[in-house]
Amino acid sequence: MKNLKAIALALVVVLSTASVTAQTKKVDVTGSTINWVGKKVTGQHNGTVNLKDGALVFKGTKLAGGTFTVDMTSLTATDLTGEYQGKLNGHLKGEDFFGTEKFPTSVLVFKTIGTKSKDLYTVTADLTIKGITKPVTFEMAVKGNTATTKFMVDRTKYDIKYGSGSIFDNLGDKAISDEFELAVALKF
Repeated sequence: MKNLKAIALALVVVLSTASVTAQTKKVDVTGSTINWVGKKVTGQHNGTVNLKDGALVFKGTKLAGGTFTVDMTSLTATDLTGEYQGKLNGHLKGEDFFGTEKFPTSVLVFKTIGTKSKDLYTVTADLTIKGITKPVTFEMAVKGNTATTKFMVDRTKYDIKYGSGSIFDNLGDKAISDEFELAVALKF
């Protein structure tokens, strides 16, 4: 009887400490969105950029990881049309900004994840733009088969200095904010 209790207790301990296997959920790139907003002294521009691929990793119901590749060649302004949209898109894809011919993708890889509340996580990730990798931290809400976040990226950390008032003097109303906002809605 003592042996049976000891075996039962050992089994309960083993089962309760067994690690939950990770489950990778592929992101639906056509159902997911990335919207951006870039501000300047005289206003702002907004637009979209597409995911090329991505996946979230869960352990049980808890977010445990993620990796995403963004198609920078899909970068487009949505607040303009025609010739002006073409000019801005060309400038953003050019060497002054994202250099998409040489750097057609950007990558985000989750490094650490902390639970803030039931469906809200604090994520620190490595973001690679133009071949330069820097950490970013943001909150991500995960509910059902969706995940959403909104965060700021300092473009000067990725050698995107064009029109930066913190780098160049005397720009006046031509200054462009160093930070741009990303609003991401993932379906998986």
